[in-house]
Amino acid sequence: MKKKAHSAIVLYNHVPAGTLKKQGNRYYFAYLPAYKGRPVSITMPVRTAPYESSALFPVFINMLSEGANKRLQSRLLKIAEDDYFSLLLATAHTETIGPITVSAVTPSSI
Repeated sequence: MKKKAHSAIVLYNHVPAGTLKKQGNRYYFAYLPAYKGRPVSITMPVRTAPYESSALFPVFINMLSEGANKRLQSRLLKIAEDDYFSLLLATAHTETIGPITVSAVTPSSI
């Protein structure tokens, strides 16, 4: 059985920018210490302290499909439509609109 990833690496123009994690009902985004590029969002400037939220950050929600496309993706991927984190990991790892991609990190990929 495949383990569900609860963390991801966020890349900005193919450069590792930070990590995105889900722990329970909380989301965390932290820039990597070596990252010196542009912020992933105007509302999330580069800083050393992690960002924390009870909802997935808007910059990542906006990367998801909507409407009929979202319903189709959810059905084909067998992911609940309201499971934004899993949908993000399943769909935002390649060829996204804009400079950001998100790739799942699992124990087997470390």
